[in-house]
Amino acid sequence: MSQSNYYIVAFFVLISSALFSQNAADDDIDILQMRIQNYISQSGFETERGDYYNAKDNLEKALVIASNIGDKKSEGSIHTKIAKVQFIVEEPESALISLTKAAELQRETNDYANLAITYNVRGILHTSKKEYQVALDYFNSAKTKFEEEGLERFIADVNLNEAKVYIELEDYKIAKAKLEKTIILTKKYNQVGLLSSALINSGKVHQKLGNQELALSMAKEGLELAERNSIYEYINDGYLTLSEIYQENEDYKLANQYLKKHIQLSDSLLDIKRENLSPEKKSQFINEYKDSERKKMAVELEEADASNNLTRITTILSIALITILSLLTLSLYKNNNIRLKTNNMLHKKNDELIVAKEKAELASKTKANFLSTVTHELRTPLYAVTGLTNMLLDEEPKPDQISHLKSLKFSRDYLLTFINDILQINKIEANKVDLDPEIFNLRKKVENVISALSNSALDNNTKLHYEYDKDLPSTFTADQLKISQILINLIGNAIKFTKDGDIWVRLKKLNQTDDVFTIRFEIQDNGIGITKEKQEHMFESFSQGSIQINRKYGGTGLGLSIVKGLIEILKGKIYLKSELGKGSSFFFEIPLTYSPEPIITEKPKNPNEINALDLTNIKILVVEDNKINQMITRKILNKMSLYCDVVDNGEDAVERVKEVQYDVVLMDIHMPGISGLEATKIIRTFDKELTIFALTAVTLEDKMHEFDEAGFDDIISKPFKQEDFEKKLFTALKSNQKPTASI
Repeated sequence: MSQSNYYIVAFFVLISSALFSQNAADDDIDILQMRIQNYISQSGFETERGDYYNAKDNLEKALVIASNIGDKKSEGSIHTKIAKVQFIVEEPESALISLTKAAELQRETNDYANLAITYNVRGILHTSKKEYQVALDYFNSAKTKFEEEGLERFIADVNLNEAKVYIELEDYKIAKAKLEKTIILTKKYNQVGLLSSALINSGKVHQKLGNQELALSMAKEGLELAERNSIYEYINDGYLTLSEIYQENEDYKLANQYLKKHIQLSDSLLDIKRENLSPEKKSQFINEYKDSERKKMAVELEEADASNNLTRITTILSIALITILSLLTLSLYKNNNIRLKTNNMLHKKNDELIVAKEKAELASKTKANFLSTVTHELRTPLYAVTGLTNMLLDEEPKPDQISHLKSLKFSRDYLLTFINDILQINKIEANKVDLDPEIFNLRKKVENVISALSNSALDNNTKLHYEYDKDLPSTFTADQLKISQILINLIGNAIKFTKDGDIWVRLKKLNQTDDVFTIRFEIQDNGIGITKEKQEHMFESFSQGSIQINRKYGGTGLGLSIVKGLIEILKGKIYLKSELGKGSSFFFEIPLTYSPEPIITEKPKNPNEINALDLTNIKILVVEDNKINQMITRKILNKMSLYCDVVDNGEDAVERVKEVQYDVVLMDIHMPGISGLEATKIIRTFDKELTIFALTAVTLEDKMHEFDEAGFDDIISKPFKQEDFEKKLFTALKSNQKPTASI
């Protein structure tokens, strides 16, 4: 073979090798990533066993791999883990260097979640050096990052670390507040270890604040939790804390017993640490490491000798293979080019889809947050408008003022309906509408809806007709509230667009499978009708035929969009038939499960029940930061012969509940300082019986789980109807009031 031909063949072989190696590169990276994770996992096990040097060695091996493949995110995380081990083995300066490297990499890669962990570890490091203000600054930065990333479960650890700093600074009130928040979060996320430490530290704080009984209770609870889970560090801390509390209570026998337990366990833990930190251990580790390196080098030398013996054979085989590979190279090169182009197109498309998905999710989240904020801001002044309007109407206004006040009330109702419609659409689009099935009488439900709308029909000189299929049973299990909402929208629309005419409401059985009936609902009118062009867009948001129709008949154009969304949630479908000038028919079909009618025995209600209660000593606390709303709520309560105290923030509410025995607390949610949710959680740590109502303008469906977790008894949504408010308040007061003995 000529020299020129040899170079050509070699060139093709190199190209072929490059193409093959490119295919293998992705697989190699995946394997290396798995090795990184294996080293990190092994390090975690060794740290738990106290084998810190091997733990550090495994982390350094993982770091080398991450550095070689350019995985900066893993590099940053590993540096933080190495710093933790260095801190344990009392190498604070080395730990500081590792944390600095970690933070640089995490900021470079925008890895803010792990950056927050690094800040938290650095805060612990500065606490150990008694640099308390620096430590608090890092803890604050860690919390901020965790909050920005939506990682609330990690905040408990930071709060606990902050509390320990404030205990060292002897600022026990702030430490107490930090620990209360820690306890709430650890219970929420089932963080047993952190909870046990928070309880033990709460025992220390309450001892310093002079509440010995609570100190003893919390320290014992924390110790029991640590013992059940074999967390020896916290068990030891619990022993010492209980010893100090009993010493303060002059129970020297128990104080001595717990002190002995603390000393014994401290000695055991110190022996373990000494074993792992002794010079012999260090020397052993270094020698083992050198032995392993020598063995590795010996193996490599043997392999090199074997390789030399095979060199000649390999050369001959290589020449034979070169000819074959050169013939395949061009074909593979072309095929690989096609595959690479295809993969690049697919990757590009996938990247575009991922970016589009992320943008859509961000837009959806932004819209939801915007709507939640706007509706809250609108509902709060609406509460004032509602309350002031009702008060003015009750205070014998002048005859010429009544019409103005009624117009104001109508405008308030319209605006509230509009807000609720927007929120309903938003929840439907975000798939946040839950079903609430219950047994109900369908025949009576439709009759009630028709009866409620009959006055509106009479105003338009329109007759309502009702037909119920004789083959349909009366009682079903379904979400009757959503069915009512659908019917009110459709029948209400028919009334609005039908003057001097007729409307027919028909229910018919389409088919039946066991106990499941598919029912067709029809709402037919002979009103103005809808053009063919407009019919295609009738179920879209803000669609209402035309601007002229919107101005003439009113409405927001959201009703049919809500109807369609609710019917789809009920696993049904909707369609319409209409002809301009002749009327419209809306049909929807939904499956309903038949259920026998339950037997209900209900006592007759006394409308004046609240007057029968002894309200003399009833104490109510109103927690509200808005001055106008404070005044309105106070006046509503005064009208009911009830009197109240008012505070304007959550911190004062907690302190007031500790000092005064209230019957009911009306708690606003959004306030400066701690929110109503946080204040209620804190109150529930020491008073589980007090009746607490959430008096809120937030959207209830989205926040129900938060209200339940916080410990509210019920929710009163702003702006509320006074009769609903009175009914809920009466129920609470009646259940709280003990019956008087008859003479």
